[in-house]
Amino acid sequence: MPVNKFLIKNPIITEKATDLSKMGKYVFLVEKSATAPEIKKALKVIYKVDAMKVHMINTRPKPKQWMQRKLFNTLQAGYKKAIVTLKTGQKLDILPQ
Repeated sequence: MPVNKFLIKNPIITEKATDLSKMGKYVFLVEKSATAPEIKKALKVIYKVDAMKVHMINTRPKPKQWMQRKLFNTLQAGYKKAIVTLKTGQKLDILPQ
């Protein structure tokens, strides 16, 4: 079965994510339809690392209000994150040190 390389959109670089990277965990923004086994396979193909665990987090759309002559109520799009734990001894060079 071919691996979809577009499941992983980009790494999330925040203060919390850089702290997690010191423990061998990396955070990625992924497609909403992605599953944990697909993310493991995509990481092996793209970054050539082995993932021990993949935790998926769905975030809900958040309401947002803005004014332009009248009040508009909209929703910011929800997204899906994957927290990936790599095998010991492996690391990714995607985050600034």
